[in-house]
Amino acid sequence: MTAPTALGPVQLAVYTRLTDDDALMALITGVYDYVPENVAFDYVTIGEATEVPDNRHGGFGRETTVSLHVWSRYRGHARGLRIAARVTELLDHQPLAVAGLHHVSTRFEFSQTLTDPEPPGDIRHIPMRFRIVTEQE
Repeated sequence: MTAPTALGPVQLAVYTRLTDDDALMALITGVYDYVPENVAFDYVTIGEATEVPDNRHGGFGRETTVSLHVWSRYRGHARGLRIAARVTELLDHQPLAVAGLHHVSTRFEFSQTLTDPEPPGDIRHIPMRFRIVTEQE
């Protein structure tokens, strides 16, 4: 027997944690997996994810890395960094309710500030990554 994928349940848990937070939602227009046309800045997207086994004797587990992306048109990175800081507060070393799985840990791995080089060059982007460890209940 093998463990089911954790990708979907982890993504839903991250989405729920972010969208349930009034402080974060006051800073952004939404959290998206797919960004509809004409969405106003600032917002967060749930991006790429990877999953690897993290099994133990007698049980199955998964390590899932989830990329989140903060998008802003603010002049400079201050607003995006404030949003990224709130995202980190909500996820790093915090318990998650992952449907069908036992949440073991969530750890912040990295973030980076980027400026869109394409004209007009007014989009600020902060990719972030979190590692989420789960195991079968």
